Amino acid sequence: MTEATGRRRRGRFLVGGAAVAVTAGAVTVAALGLGGGGSAAAPPPGGAPAAIAQVVRRTLTDSTTLTGRLDHGAAAPVVSRATGTVTWLPPVGGLVGRGEALLRADDRPVVLLYGTLPMYRTLAKDAEGPDVLQFERNLSALGYTGFAVDETYTKFTAAAVKHWQRDLGLPRTGRVAVDQVIYGPGRLRVAQHSVRLGASAAAQVLTCTGTGKVVTAEVQTAEAGWAVRGTRVRVVLADGRSVAGTVTGVGDEGSGGSGDSSGGGSGSQESGGSQGSQGGDTVRVTVSVADQRALRGARPGAVDIRYTAQRRENVLAVPVVALLALAEGGYGLEVVERAGGDGGDGTGPRTRIVPVRTGLFAEGLVEVSGRGIRAGTRVGMPE
Repeated sequence: MTEATGRRRRGRFLVGGAAVAVTAGAVTVAALGLGGGGSAAAPPPGGAPAAIAQVVRRTLTDSTTLTGRLDHGAAAPVVSRATGTVTWLPPVGGLVGRGEALLRADDRPVVLLYGTLPMYRTLAKDAEGPDVLQFERNLSALGYTGFAVDETYTKFTAAAVKHWQRDLGLPRTGRVAVDQVIYGPGRLRVAQHSVRLGASAAAQVLTCTGTGKVVTAEVQTAEAGWAVRGTRVRVVLADGRSVAGTVTGVGDEGSGGSGDSSGGGSGSQESGGSQGSQGGDTVRVTVSVADQRALRGARPGAVDIRYTAQRRENVLAVPVVALLALAEGGYGLEVVERAGGDGGDGTGPRTRIVPVRTGLFAEGLVEVSGRGIRAGTRVGMPE
C-alpha cells in the first residue's frame, strides 16, 4: 500500500488536457496549470505509481511559431529625373548592378550607382562634398582610375568621368548631370514596370526589391514584444529545412533582404526591402536570412518563424504529467523514496507527497523547486 505522508495524493492532470488517474470528480486547473490549485477525489489506495521519472537539471526553452511569407520583400519605387521618353526598361525579375542601366531615356542610359545620398545636383570640377565622395567611390569600384577618391571633384575626376561617359555612349562632358544617375543601396531586382515604353522618363518608372529573400509576418501588436531588431529566430521552410534568421525590421523601420542588396532603391531614397507597415492591430516584422545559399530552391510562399519566448537555464524539471493538483491549492510531486516489492508480497514502494513551486512550462516539462527536490529525485508518473 502506498504511504502518503503529509498530504494525500490528489488527481494527476495534463496541462491543457483532461484529468487522468482519478476515480471520481475532476481536477480544476487555473490558467493551464500556471496558477491556482485544483481538487479531485483521491485515487484508490494501495496502487503503486504506474511509472517513475527522475527530476533532471537542464535548460528549458519555450518556443513560439507563427506564419510568415518568404519572398523578396516589399518593392520600393525607382524615380527617374531624366528628360525625354522611356525607350527601354530592364525585364521584370531582372537584376541591375552598379553601373548598369535602370532605364534608357531618349536611348541614353540612366545608371544605377550605390549610395544613400540622392543625386541632387550636377557634379563638375571644383564641386566638394559627401556626394562627390560617394560618386568617386562608385567610379573607382567600376574600375576607373587616375583620381583621388575624396570629397573634391578635380580635373582628374573629370577626365575619368569622360572615359566612363564614352563607355556608356554618352556625350563626353566630364560633368555628371542629375538625370544620369540613380542611387540605390545595392544590386536591385526589378519587381514591376510602372510606365510603358514611350512614357515620359521623368516619373516613377519601376519598382524594385533587393536580390536577397526575406521573410515577413504580420504580428498582433500586443504579441510583438519579442520582435526587436537583432532578435534571432529560426525559419522553417516548406520542405522542412530550418535556417537561421534575424529580425531586421519592425513596423515602420526600414529593412531589407540579405545577399547582394539590402533592399530596393529609388531616386528619392526610400527604404528598400520590406518597408514594414503598421496598421490596425498588427505590425509587420521582417526577418533576414544571412545564408542566402540555404534558400536556394525555396519558392516564395508560407514559412514558419520560430522564436524563443522564454528560456530558463540550469533548472530542475519533471514531465508535466508528474504534477499533482493538491486539494489545498498548488501542486506537488509524488516522491518515490524506495522501490518496494512487486505488490504480491504485501509491500509496495514508499512514497510521499512533496509540495513544489512551478516555473516555466515548455517541451512537455515543467520547472519545479521545493524542499528535497534535486536532480535524480524519482517521482511517480501516470501510465
